Amino acid sequence: MRKTTLGEKIFDTFNIVLLTLLGAATLLPFLHVVAKSMSSQVAVSLGKVTFLPIGIQFGTFQYVLNQAQFLNSFRNSVIIAVAGTVMGLILTVMAAYPLSKPQLKGRKFFMMCYIFIMLFSGGIIPNFLLYKTLGLLNTMWALIIPGLVSVFNMLLVKTFFEQLPESVEESARMDGASNFKILFRIVLPMALPVLAAVGLFYAVHYWNSYFAAVLYITKPSLKPLQQFLYELISQSVTESGNLDIDRAMNSDPESIRAATIILSTLPILCLYPFLQKYFVKGITIGSVKG
Repeated sequence: MRKTTLGEKIFDTFNIVLLTLLGAATLLPFLHVVAKSMSSQVAVSLGKVTFLPIGIQFGTFQYVLNQAQFLNSFRNSVIIAVAGTVMGLILTVMAAYPLSKPQLKGRKFFMMCYIFIMLFSGGIIPNFLLYKTLGLLNTMWALIIPGLVSVFNMLLVKTFFEQLPESVEESARMDGASNFKILFRIVLPMALPVLAAVGLFYAVHYWNSYFAAVLYITKPSLKPLQQFLYELISQSVTESGNLDIDRAMNSDPESIRAATIILSTLPILCLYPFLQKYFVKGITIGSVKG
């Protein structure tokens, strides 16, 4: 066995220290929010909470879960994320599969169109006027339609399709299979890793998106969870209409906001472990070629 040189040891040590610092930089703020959500009002208001809760209580989570607006916004976000992810995957696959075939006429032209719209957009005001003309304001479609096809995700899926062996599809065609049958019966089962990774991208995008809702949604019944969270965090302590209630339940408004943040991130955190094995494989395989 070859001995590890001094330079390799230094390089490995540097990588370990760097990755540890990067991991701490992402984990510690989350632990701080968790600690604030479970700490008492006095500890939070005096700024004593760091990464461990002080005076543990769970009244903040109970209070947030009892809010009708929170539950309604949570339901809206679930509907938007599920519908957007499913429809986005379908449209992405339907665009990526033909573009992965060199014999497609006009393939370069279509690819240039996709690359162009990935780099340039119409802007906020033209988009707002377009959605207003189409009657999409104050509808969930205004939050679903704009993100249905991500060019980056389509390129990942397209690259994955290009790496599949042509012999498999040729054998299916010799047996009389149509293009749709080949796609849904043969290609998609082999593409599960990249589809899981892309599906996770879509789900996270729809779940975390709030700016479109701020622009296009004014009805409280249609506001998604991230818009509710954005408005909650934007409020100052003096403007909080529930300040007296918060004090009565021994919770600081900052604890209420922290609990809302934790509850809003739980669905994505629970989804990641199930898709992690597909996530890494799908990204690596789908990014070998340009």
